[in-house]
Amino acid sequence: MALIGAAHTFLALTVEEAARHADAWFSGELWGEDLSAMSPANSGYWLSLASFGIPLMVVGLMVLWLDRRGIVPPPFIAWTLGIWTAVCAVILGPSPWPIVLLANVLLLVGARRAARQDNPAPQAGPQGA
Repeated sequence: MALIGAAHTFLALTVEEAARHADAWFSGELWGEDLSAMSPANSGYWLSLASFGIPLMVVGLMVLWLDRRGIVPPPFIAWTLGIWTAVCAVILGPSPWPIVLLANVLLLVGARRAARQDNPAPQAGPQGA
């Protein structure tokens, strides 16, 4: 997740050349602009800095931070990101969404394994009693 978020933001700023509009972003040019008729500067902003790339990177880094401390991330993180990923996949089509979906599945598997370790199955009572 951290890698996808960072890559999305970096590639939008460089390969898609969104960063060339930075002067418009910081001059106030986008204030009051009609979102339904986006200018190239506004489109570049929403593709890069205002996209979900940076928050996805933060969530990925948070999951790594929790893991290094032996804390299992709550399943709602994986469920929420999984639903968001599925909706985006239906709308957008071909993109790196399978990687994010795989990360969500791994988070769910880890949470389930941790829950099983915390609550082991009850042992069978004495036989023949």
